[in-house]
Amino acid sequence: MTSRGNAILVHRQGWRLRLRHLLRYRSAVVGMLVLIGITLAAVLAPSITRYDPSAQVWEQALQQPSWAHWLGTDEFGRDLLTRIVFGGRISLVVGFLAVGIAAGIGVPLGLISGYAGGWLDVVVMRVMDVLLAFPAILLAIAIVGALGPGLRNAIVAVGIVGIPAFARVVRGAALVIRAQDYVEAARAMGAGAGRIVARHVFPNANAPVIVQATLSVGGAILASAGLSFLGLGAQPPTPDWGGMLASGREFMLQAWWIATFPGIAIMLTVLGFNLVGDALRDLLDPRLRPPGT
Repeated sequence: MTSRGNAILVHRQGWRLRLRHLLRYRSAVVGMLVLIGITLAAVLAPSITRYDPSAQVWEQALQQPSWAHWLGTDEFGRDLLTRIVFGGRISLVVGFLAVGIAAGIGVPLGLISGYAGGWLDVVVMRVMDVLLAFPAILLAIAIVGALGPGLRNAIVAVGIVGIPAFARVVRGAALVIRAQDYVEAARAMGAGAGRIVARHVFPNANAPVIVQATLSVGGAILASAGLSFLGLGAQPPTPDWGGMLASGREFMLQAWWIATFPGIAIMLTVLGFNLVGDALRDLLDPRLRPPGT
């Protein structure tokens, strides 16, 4: 077997070992089960329910949970379970796309800032400090207000808000890695900055990126739900958990289920990502890893 083949085999065995250790964390297992259940419900939404998420049946408005409508109906007679499982599709897509935007911009900025240093590091970090000076939800509201309400603009806004977190995490890792002996050796052998960053700095800085991304998906889902609650995210009749919460608050006394079940869906999804993210942080950080793992 070639040296490249050996490296690939060692890499695969390393990830298998990490996955085995991850499954020892009960919280991680619970989080993964929750996320798997929510993802399967979102993917199989048309098979789970026979109702149209946007079809209005006025004579069935505000019905309590029953065998016909397991989670009840809303003020327009729409089946609540149907809207929740279809809303899960939107929430997961928003979460992953927003984190993709944040990581796609924040990670390169953090790598460049941490490795290059000097005036470039100062400029990048001061821009990140300006973004962090605003409360996240207020900055997202301001961005959506400038771009206009809608699901696409909400994704962009949540993604922009998440950039500083990735930039700062990657910069901190890059500052440590660039001082390591193997980086100095690569530099002495004539390797350019781009090659060193791509071959040495980024691969050794991906652990905090993975943890940050996992935790950020839950935060992005929560932020997008907040924007939809304010009428700045997905627009009716699109099934969206935040929008369902907003419409259900008017009927809390007479139809508690309209706001309660979407709220539970948001809580479980965010909790699942947080549990998995916390376990990944403990696993990938040697300082936090339990003895024997």
